[in-house]
Amino acid sequence: MTMTDTADDGPTLFLIAGEPSGDALGARLMAAARRLTGDRVRFVGIGGEKMIAEGLVSLFPMGELTLFGIFELLPHLPNLIRRIDQTVSEITRLRPDAVVGIDSPGFTVRVARKVRAASPGIPLIHYVAPTVWAWKPKRAAKYAAIYDHLLAVLPFEPPYFLREGLPCTFVGHSVVEGGAGRGDGTRFRERHGLAPTDRVVAMLPGSRKGEVSRLLPDFRATLEMLRPTHPDLVAVVPTVATVRDRVAAAVADWPVRTLLLEGDAEKYDAFAAAEAALAASGTVALELALARLPTVIAYRLNPVTVALYRRLIRVKYVNLVNLMLDRMLVPELLQQDCRPDRLAAELGRLLDEPEARRMQIDGVAEVARWLGQGGTPPSERAARTILDVIADHRPNDRQAGEQRP
Repeated sequence: MTMTDTADDGPTLFLIAGEPSGDALGARLMAAARRLTGDRVRFVGIGGEKMIAEGLVSLFPMGELTLFGIFELLPHLPNLIRRIDQTVSEITRLRPDAVVGIDSPGFTVRVARKVRAASPGIPLIHYVAPTVWAWKPKRAAKYAAIYDHLLAVLPFEPPYFLREGLPCTFVGHSVVEGGAGRGDGTRFRERHGLAPTDRVVAMLPGSRKGEVSRLLPDFRATLEMLRPTHPDLVAVVPTVATVRDRVAAAVADWPVRTLLLEGDAEKYDAFAAAEAALAASGTVALELALARLPTVIAYRLNPVTVALYRRLIRVKYVNLVNLMLDRMLVPELLQQDCRPDRLAAELGRLLDEPEARRMQIDGVAEVARWLGQGGTPPSERAARTILDVIADHRPNDRQAGEQRP
């Protein structure tokens, strides 16, 4: 069968995103699925502002799922369990043509496992393969026991899952579709009345409440240290709705002129106007690479959480750019190294040393190609794969789910 063999009224997709990066993935996936089906597709599930803008009615606010780290999660565990049960109940009631969990495995995998037990015929798809190459390699087998298909964003990931019997398709990284490399710096400077001598630095403290609470004080102190030698600094701080108020309150007394930004267009124009960036580890690091903006990566977690993770992690770097290159191109200042004097020294080096900037700019070009820049958009590959899984799922599989292991 082909993807055009779906029902006349189009498929229903139950999408689950748990954080802003997944919300962006989901929104692009929704737009691509509408294009491929001639707008004959229905979306239900859980998502954020971008997926809602594409037509999703979220079962509950996505912000309830934006959690990270064992000790950060514990106080919210009762509500999380309640939301898992609510989501499973809604899926079994609606019986969608497929359930697509978008990253956020702490929530989506638990939902998928319960759906598999309650309604074994519903196709289960996970978008963004778990990083089994970095830690917990046994997760590949666990995913194979639950899911019907996996969508990978990195080209080296499928073999880890194919050997466990789980169909896995490399679709490319959706970050290449966001326009991170197409910002207009001149437009940004004109819009915000910046002088030619103003030196813009992008400050990106993350999208989770714990991240911004831990990093913003250090970011402020970093600017305080840089100001005497860089008096024309202007800080631009892109943020998202889930943490906007928290970030706005924190940057109100920063020691340099600070612009709080919302929306991708503003963010990417700011990247084009900036000379360097200080950013939390995460998807934004890939956007900065695509924008060719020299960056310093900063991150800090609860020390006990880190102590537990360090026993499991199998990679040398946290930044995907460094992982793919297998070398420290982008400075990473983590945990005890994530302190204002170190951050100021590395950020100052990028501002003052053209050769340091040039090394980063040249180094990320190959990474951009590996991520899927050029060719068929990753969201279209992902949507096409999902529609094919639905079309190839025989109608009687819904009643014969007990045959699945």
